[in-house]
Amino acid sequence: MDKKDFLFEVGVEEIPAAYIAGAIKAIKDNFEINLKKANLEYDELQLFSTPRRFTVRITSLQTQQKDEVIERIGPTKEMAYTTDGNLTNAALGFLRGAGAEENDIIIKQTPKGDKIAISKAIKGKPTATILISLIKDIITEIKFQKSMKWGNSKLSFARPIRWILALFGNQILQLEFANITSSNITFGNRFQKLDNPIEINSTNEYEEKLAGVFVIPNRDERKKIIIQQINELFINSDEKVIENNKLLETVTDLVEFPTAVIADFDKKYLKLPQKVVTLTLSEHQKYFSISKQDGTLSNKFLFISNGDPQYSNLIKQGNEKVITARLEDAEFFYKEDTIQPFDTFVPKLSEVTFQQKLGTVLEKTERIKQITKFICDEIELETEVKKHSIDGANLCKADLVTMMLAEKEFTKLQGYIGHQYALKSGEDIETARVIEEHYQNGDEKMSLAGSVVAIADKIDTICGIIGVDMVPTGSKDPFALRRAANGVVQIISNNNFEIDINKLINITFELLKDKLDKPENNKDVVYDFFKQRVHWLLKQKQIDYDIIESVMHIDHSNIPDLIHRAEALQELKKQANFIKLVLGFKRVSNIIAEVEATSMVKQEMLNEKMEQTLYAQYLELKIEINTLLPKKNYQKILEILVDYGSTIDKFFEEVLVNVEDMEIKQNRYNILSCIRELFLQVADLNRIVVDK
Repeated sequence: MDKKDFLFEVGVEEIPAAYIAGAIKAIKDNFEINLKKANLEYDELQLFSTPRRFTVRITSLQTQQKDEVIERIGPTKEMAYTTDGNLTNAALGFLRGAGAEENDIIIKQTPKGDKIAISKAIKGKPTATILISLIKDIITEIKFQKSMKWGNSKLSFARPIRWILALFGNQILQLEFANITSSNITFGNRFQKLDNPIEINSTNEYEEKLAGVFVIPNRDERKKIIIQQINELFINSDEKVIENNKLLETVTDLVEFPTAVIADFDKKYLKLPQKVVTLTLSEHQKYFSISKQDGTLSNKFLFISNGDPQYSNLIKQGNEKVITARLEDAEFFYKEDTIQPFDTFVPKLSEVTFQQKLGTVLEKTERIKQITKFICDEIELETEVKKHSIDGANLCKADLVTMMLAEKEFTKLQGYIGHQYALKSGEDIETARVIEEHYQNGDEKMSLAGSVVAIADKIDTICGIIGVDMVPTGSKDPFALRRAANGVVQIISNNNFEIDINKLINITFELLKDKLDKPENNKDVVYDFFKQRVHWLLKQKQIDYDIIESVMHIDHSNIPDLIHRAEALQELKKQANFIKLVLGFKRVSNIIAEVEATSMVKQEMLNEKMEQTLYAQYLELKIEINTLLPKKNYQKILEILVDYGSTIDKFFEEVLVNVEDMEIKQNRYNILSCIRELFLQVADLNRIVVDK
């Protein structure tokens, strides 16, 4: 069967870099899925993209679908015909569904008897016809965060479409879409001239011809060129580019023909906090920061030009003017903000709304301080750390009303700039750290004070937002409550904070009661919400799902304790006699499952030797386990219970529990209930899955 190469390019006005990856993936997925549906084989599907084009090249694509014979089998011959030889309703329905006539019927022998069938030859379509339809569908299927319409076109796209190139072999695929007629014309880089048409007569010459007009359509190739150019600029240099992979990906999608250029700015701006400078460079202008080999920030920066390389010096001057204006703004904000002590910004938080029903950020700050005090007391923090925590809680939101953040140009500096301002204002180093750290979600380098305030801030947000009925759904979580709750449980785990999560929720709801329609509105939802997050945490720690169920069924409010129990049980699960213990416990649980509330064991009614042994060992175990529980030595407790498991097995072998004497039977139930309660202090082994 004949095969040809296929080339399709949709040319556009410059599309934002953030839109490109999703669009090109959508094009790839659509082609792969639809070509497979059409049973069209090919060798390779290659993607190209720049800010002005999305391109697919497919090599050795079938030029024609294969002819197919489709056979459909209907009802049995007996069901298909009446006694006088006419078709039954069942047969007529089958024919309608198959789009066939009575004279198309054949009889097919099957293991279930003779059946009527239809055999139809389906003529394969030309691939060119399929591709024309496919191209139109694919363009409309690409979705963007924001789209627009232009001219008289009804199509919605990220930016106006300006050309469509479509070649199958060396022939143009003739199609019209969005008032554009396809051709074999693409366009080169605009720095040569605005209208820069290039004729593509073969799919193989696509990359070479575009390279001649300063377009590198292969994204991976562009990225390699950028990296190579950067490396070459810093050979034998005492400076280096500060690595920024996210920025590298962005600039790769911003240019068609990259040229790396080094520029500089006035050294006076290096007096600003480092992140103010680097953020201005990377976020606002998409420039790379440069540092000395010792990590000290340089007053140089690197940008990737899409312009004519011979005019790089002129382009550099333009970029230097732009960055100077940006840094001038940052310097002005910094000077204005630091004229006054940092704590003077706190009262101004009364002018900022946290959430309509939950009040201002100042009110939230007061709640954070109260929750922070509670946590400090619960975990018995040292006086000095407690002071850092409470002072940090008071200042943690103050930077929101500084000029640096209020002007909306440096919002990503939230927390960091507060940290810097607090230090400049003379605050203690540990207090200043809290302001930046309280936004984090469990970084192991977090200080104790930062960890406490981070929990307080997040728990207030979670209880408040859910308390006003803004419960996260599967698709909507605008306040990122899941991430916040994950942060809470992760921080508690990292620091082994012995704090009851349910008690923490209760305290928070008490502080929020005046803000809620009902003082405890959705508190149960928050309990369950955190239970799910604790479950998530244990999964992250590679705990088996059945062990998670067994330990969480007992209690999940003390996270470090829960983790200790789960890890001890996970370790025990590797031992050979673990299954016997679980099966013994399941037998105990099953026997007393339907039994009503029990009373004390009557030792005088223990007639059998084995039940006397069982109960005597239970009493000894109870004392030993109650000694080990406060020490959280769950490994030792489980080892003791494993040994006790053989006694339980022997008891069931020698003693009949369900005897006719109701008092004796109830007394034996009472022993088993006591044993079950002993086990449940660690885990519900009934939930462990074992292969019998």
